[in-house]
Amino acid sequence: MSVITRTLGKDFMELYAKGAPEKITSLCLPQTIPSDFAEVLKGYTMQGFRVIALAHKPLHDLSWIQAQRVTRDQVEVDMTFTGLLIMQNSLKPETTPIIKLLNEANIRTVMVTGDNILTAVSVARECSIIGRRQRVIQVQASPPAANRPAQIEWVSHEVPHVESETTDHEFHDNPYQDAGGDAAQDFCLTVDGKSFAVLMDHFSSLMPRICLKGAVFARMGPEQKAQLVEQLQALGYGVGMCGDGANDCSALKAAHAGISLSEAEASVASPFTSKIPNISCVPTVIREGRAALTTSFGCFKYMGLYSLIQFVSVILLYWAGSNLGDTQFLYIDLLITTTVAILMGHTHAYHKLVAQRPRGGLLSFSSMFALFAQIILMTAVQVATYLYLQKQYWFVKNVPKPGGDFDTVTYETTVVFIVSSFQYITLAVNYSTGPPYRKRIWTNKPFFISAILLTLLSLLLLFYPPTFLENFLTMVHIGIEHYGFKIILLLAVTTHFLGSFIIEVFVSETETFQTLSRYVRRKRLPNNKYKRVAIDMRKDPTWPPIGDVTCAENVTCRETRVAS
Repeated sequence: MSVITRTLGKDFMELYAKGAPEKITSLCLPQTIPSDFAEVLKGYTMQGFRVIALAHKPLHDLSWIQAQRVTRDQVEVDMTFTGLLIMQNSLKPETTPIIKLLNEANIRTVMVTGDNILTAVSVARECSIIGRRQRVIQVQASPPAANRPAQIEWVSHEVPHVESETTDHEFHDNPYQDAGGDAAQDFCLTVDGKSFAVLMDHFSSLMPRICLKGAVFARMGPEQKAQLVEQLQALGYGVGMCGDGANDCSALKAAHAGISLSEAEASVASPFTSKIPNISCVPTVIREGRAALTTSFGCFKYMGLYSLIQFVSVILLYWAGSNLGDTQFLYIDLLITTTVAILMGHTHAYHKLVAQRPRGGLLSFSSMFALFAQIILMTAVQVATYLYLQKQYWFVKNVPKPGGDFDTVTYETTVVFIVSSFQYITLAVNYSTGPPYRKRIWTNKPFFISAILLTLLSLLLLFYPPTFLENFLTMVHIGIEHYGFKIILLLAVTTHFLGSFIIEVFVSETETFQTLSRYVRRKRLPNNKYKRVAIDMRKDPTWPPIGDVTCAENVTCRETRVAS
């Protein structure tokens, strides 16, 4: 950025420019740049300061009219280097705790910035994006020249000295070690915008590894930020992006979840806008998203099994030449199913962000196993109670009416109706489980109270049904003298509740079951591409080739650099 000014009393204009040090110095006269410029710049940037270079140039032959039409490339040349402007932009107090929280939840954090790469690395260490003892390797890629192809130089940076307590904690908790799999892979990569452009054009085969281990991407343009998001998505990551400026709009739009930290231009492109200008909203968005996903899957599975419960009930009664009455259908559909289906989605997100991720699909092996197990258990309970009813000495079998009409006032209809009523409530409760993604079921007071009331009403219909309810619901009266039979029905529905709970919580969700499912499916490699890339990297301990120069032809150049 530059301005043209004229000082009162002078007969010529002057140009003043500011910008990135490497860009400004390329526009200045070499003799005006101090000999220790690179060392001074490196010293400030490694301390985390933001550095802007300043330059000026007298314009003796430029008139006021010419200044209105002159182009930048005509005047921003052969300037005199003035100095460096050093600014300290301290981290917000919320930043480091939030990033540590994300690290503990095994969620990768990547810095994408327009600042100097050494400044970005220093800030990344300060806020725990990079571990204090973690090795940092800069990927310096250069475009092809007349006598050589495009190449990459792998430069290792020295790890700064830190206190031992902080070092040990952040060394073990760093997510980039997990991405590689072991301590030998505990390094991260840094890339600047120019190198990123070369990598995209000439080293596309290396991009998965670089994106997997990349922690800092500096001097990145708006389109490059969006390209990085797309590269991470291609690896199978769910990508969230935080930004507060117009240069973040493309990346915010490309990400799975874009969060604007301001109400300016970025808020138009992102689906989420935070009223608080810091990243403390990120764990909230993740927790709410996980809770919403879990709730959606629970509601979907409940509505599917609700239909199957009613299907089994109708098939059993058709077999007996009967069917549920109209008021029984209304009782099930309106009073039970509609009530719990509406209220079960009101459970709030759990207050902790855990490392365990919810399932991302309904058609996984564990989900389908649990679903079929629920179907088998539900059907077995209905069939068992139906057969047990037929063995009672007081049971009167229904005789189908001539003409195909169904008699709804039968022992079979009454028993199946009562048992299935408990089953609808059972599945609604078991699909509303709490932690680690949602709060406890009793925190959703409307649902919890409605589930209790519906259970009490079903118990009333089982043991002491009022006459007006029996008549309204077309139920056959089963007297108190058959109390033992009613106890057996209660034991049957209780068994169904316990079995359903065990299937949903202690079988399909356990690590032992996940291991068994992988063995049954003969699964050798993970589905996510980034996990397969990590496995390949563990098998190649020589990568990255620090100190070597890698050429675009996928061979190692003869020239070797000494790691700095």
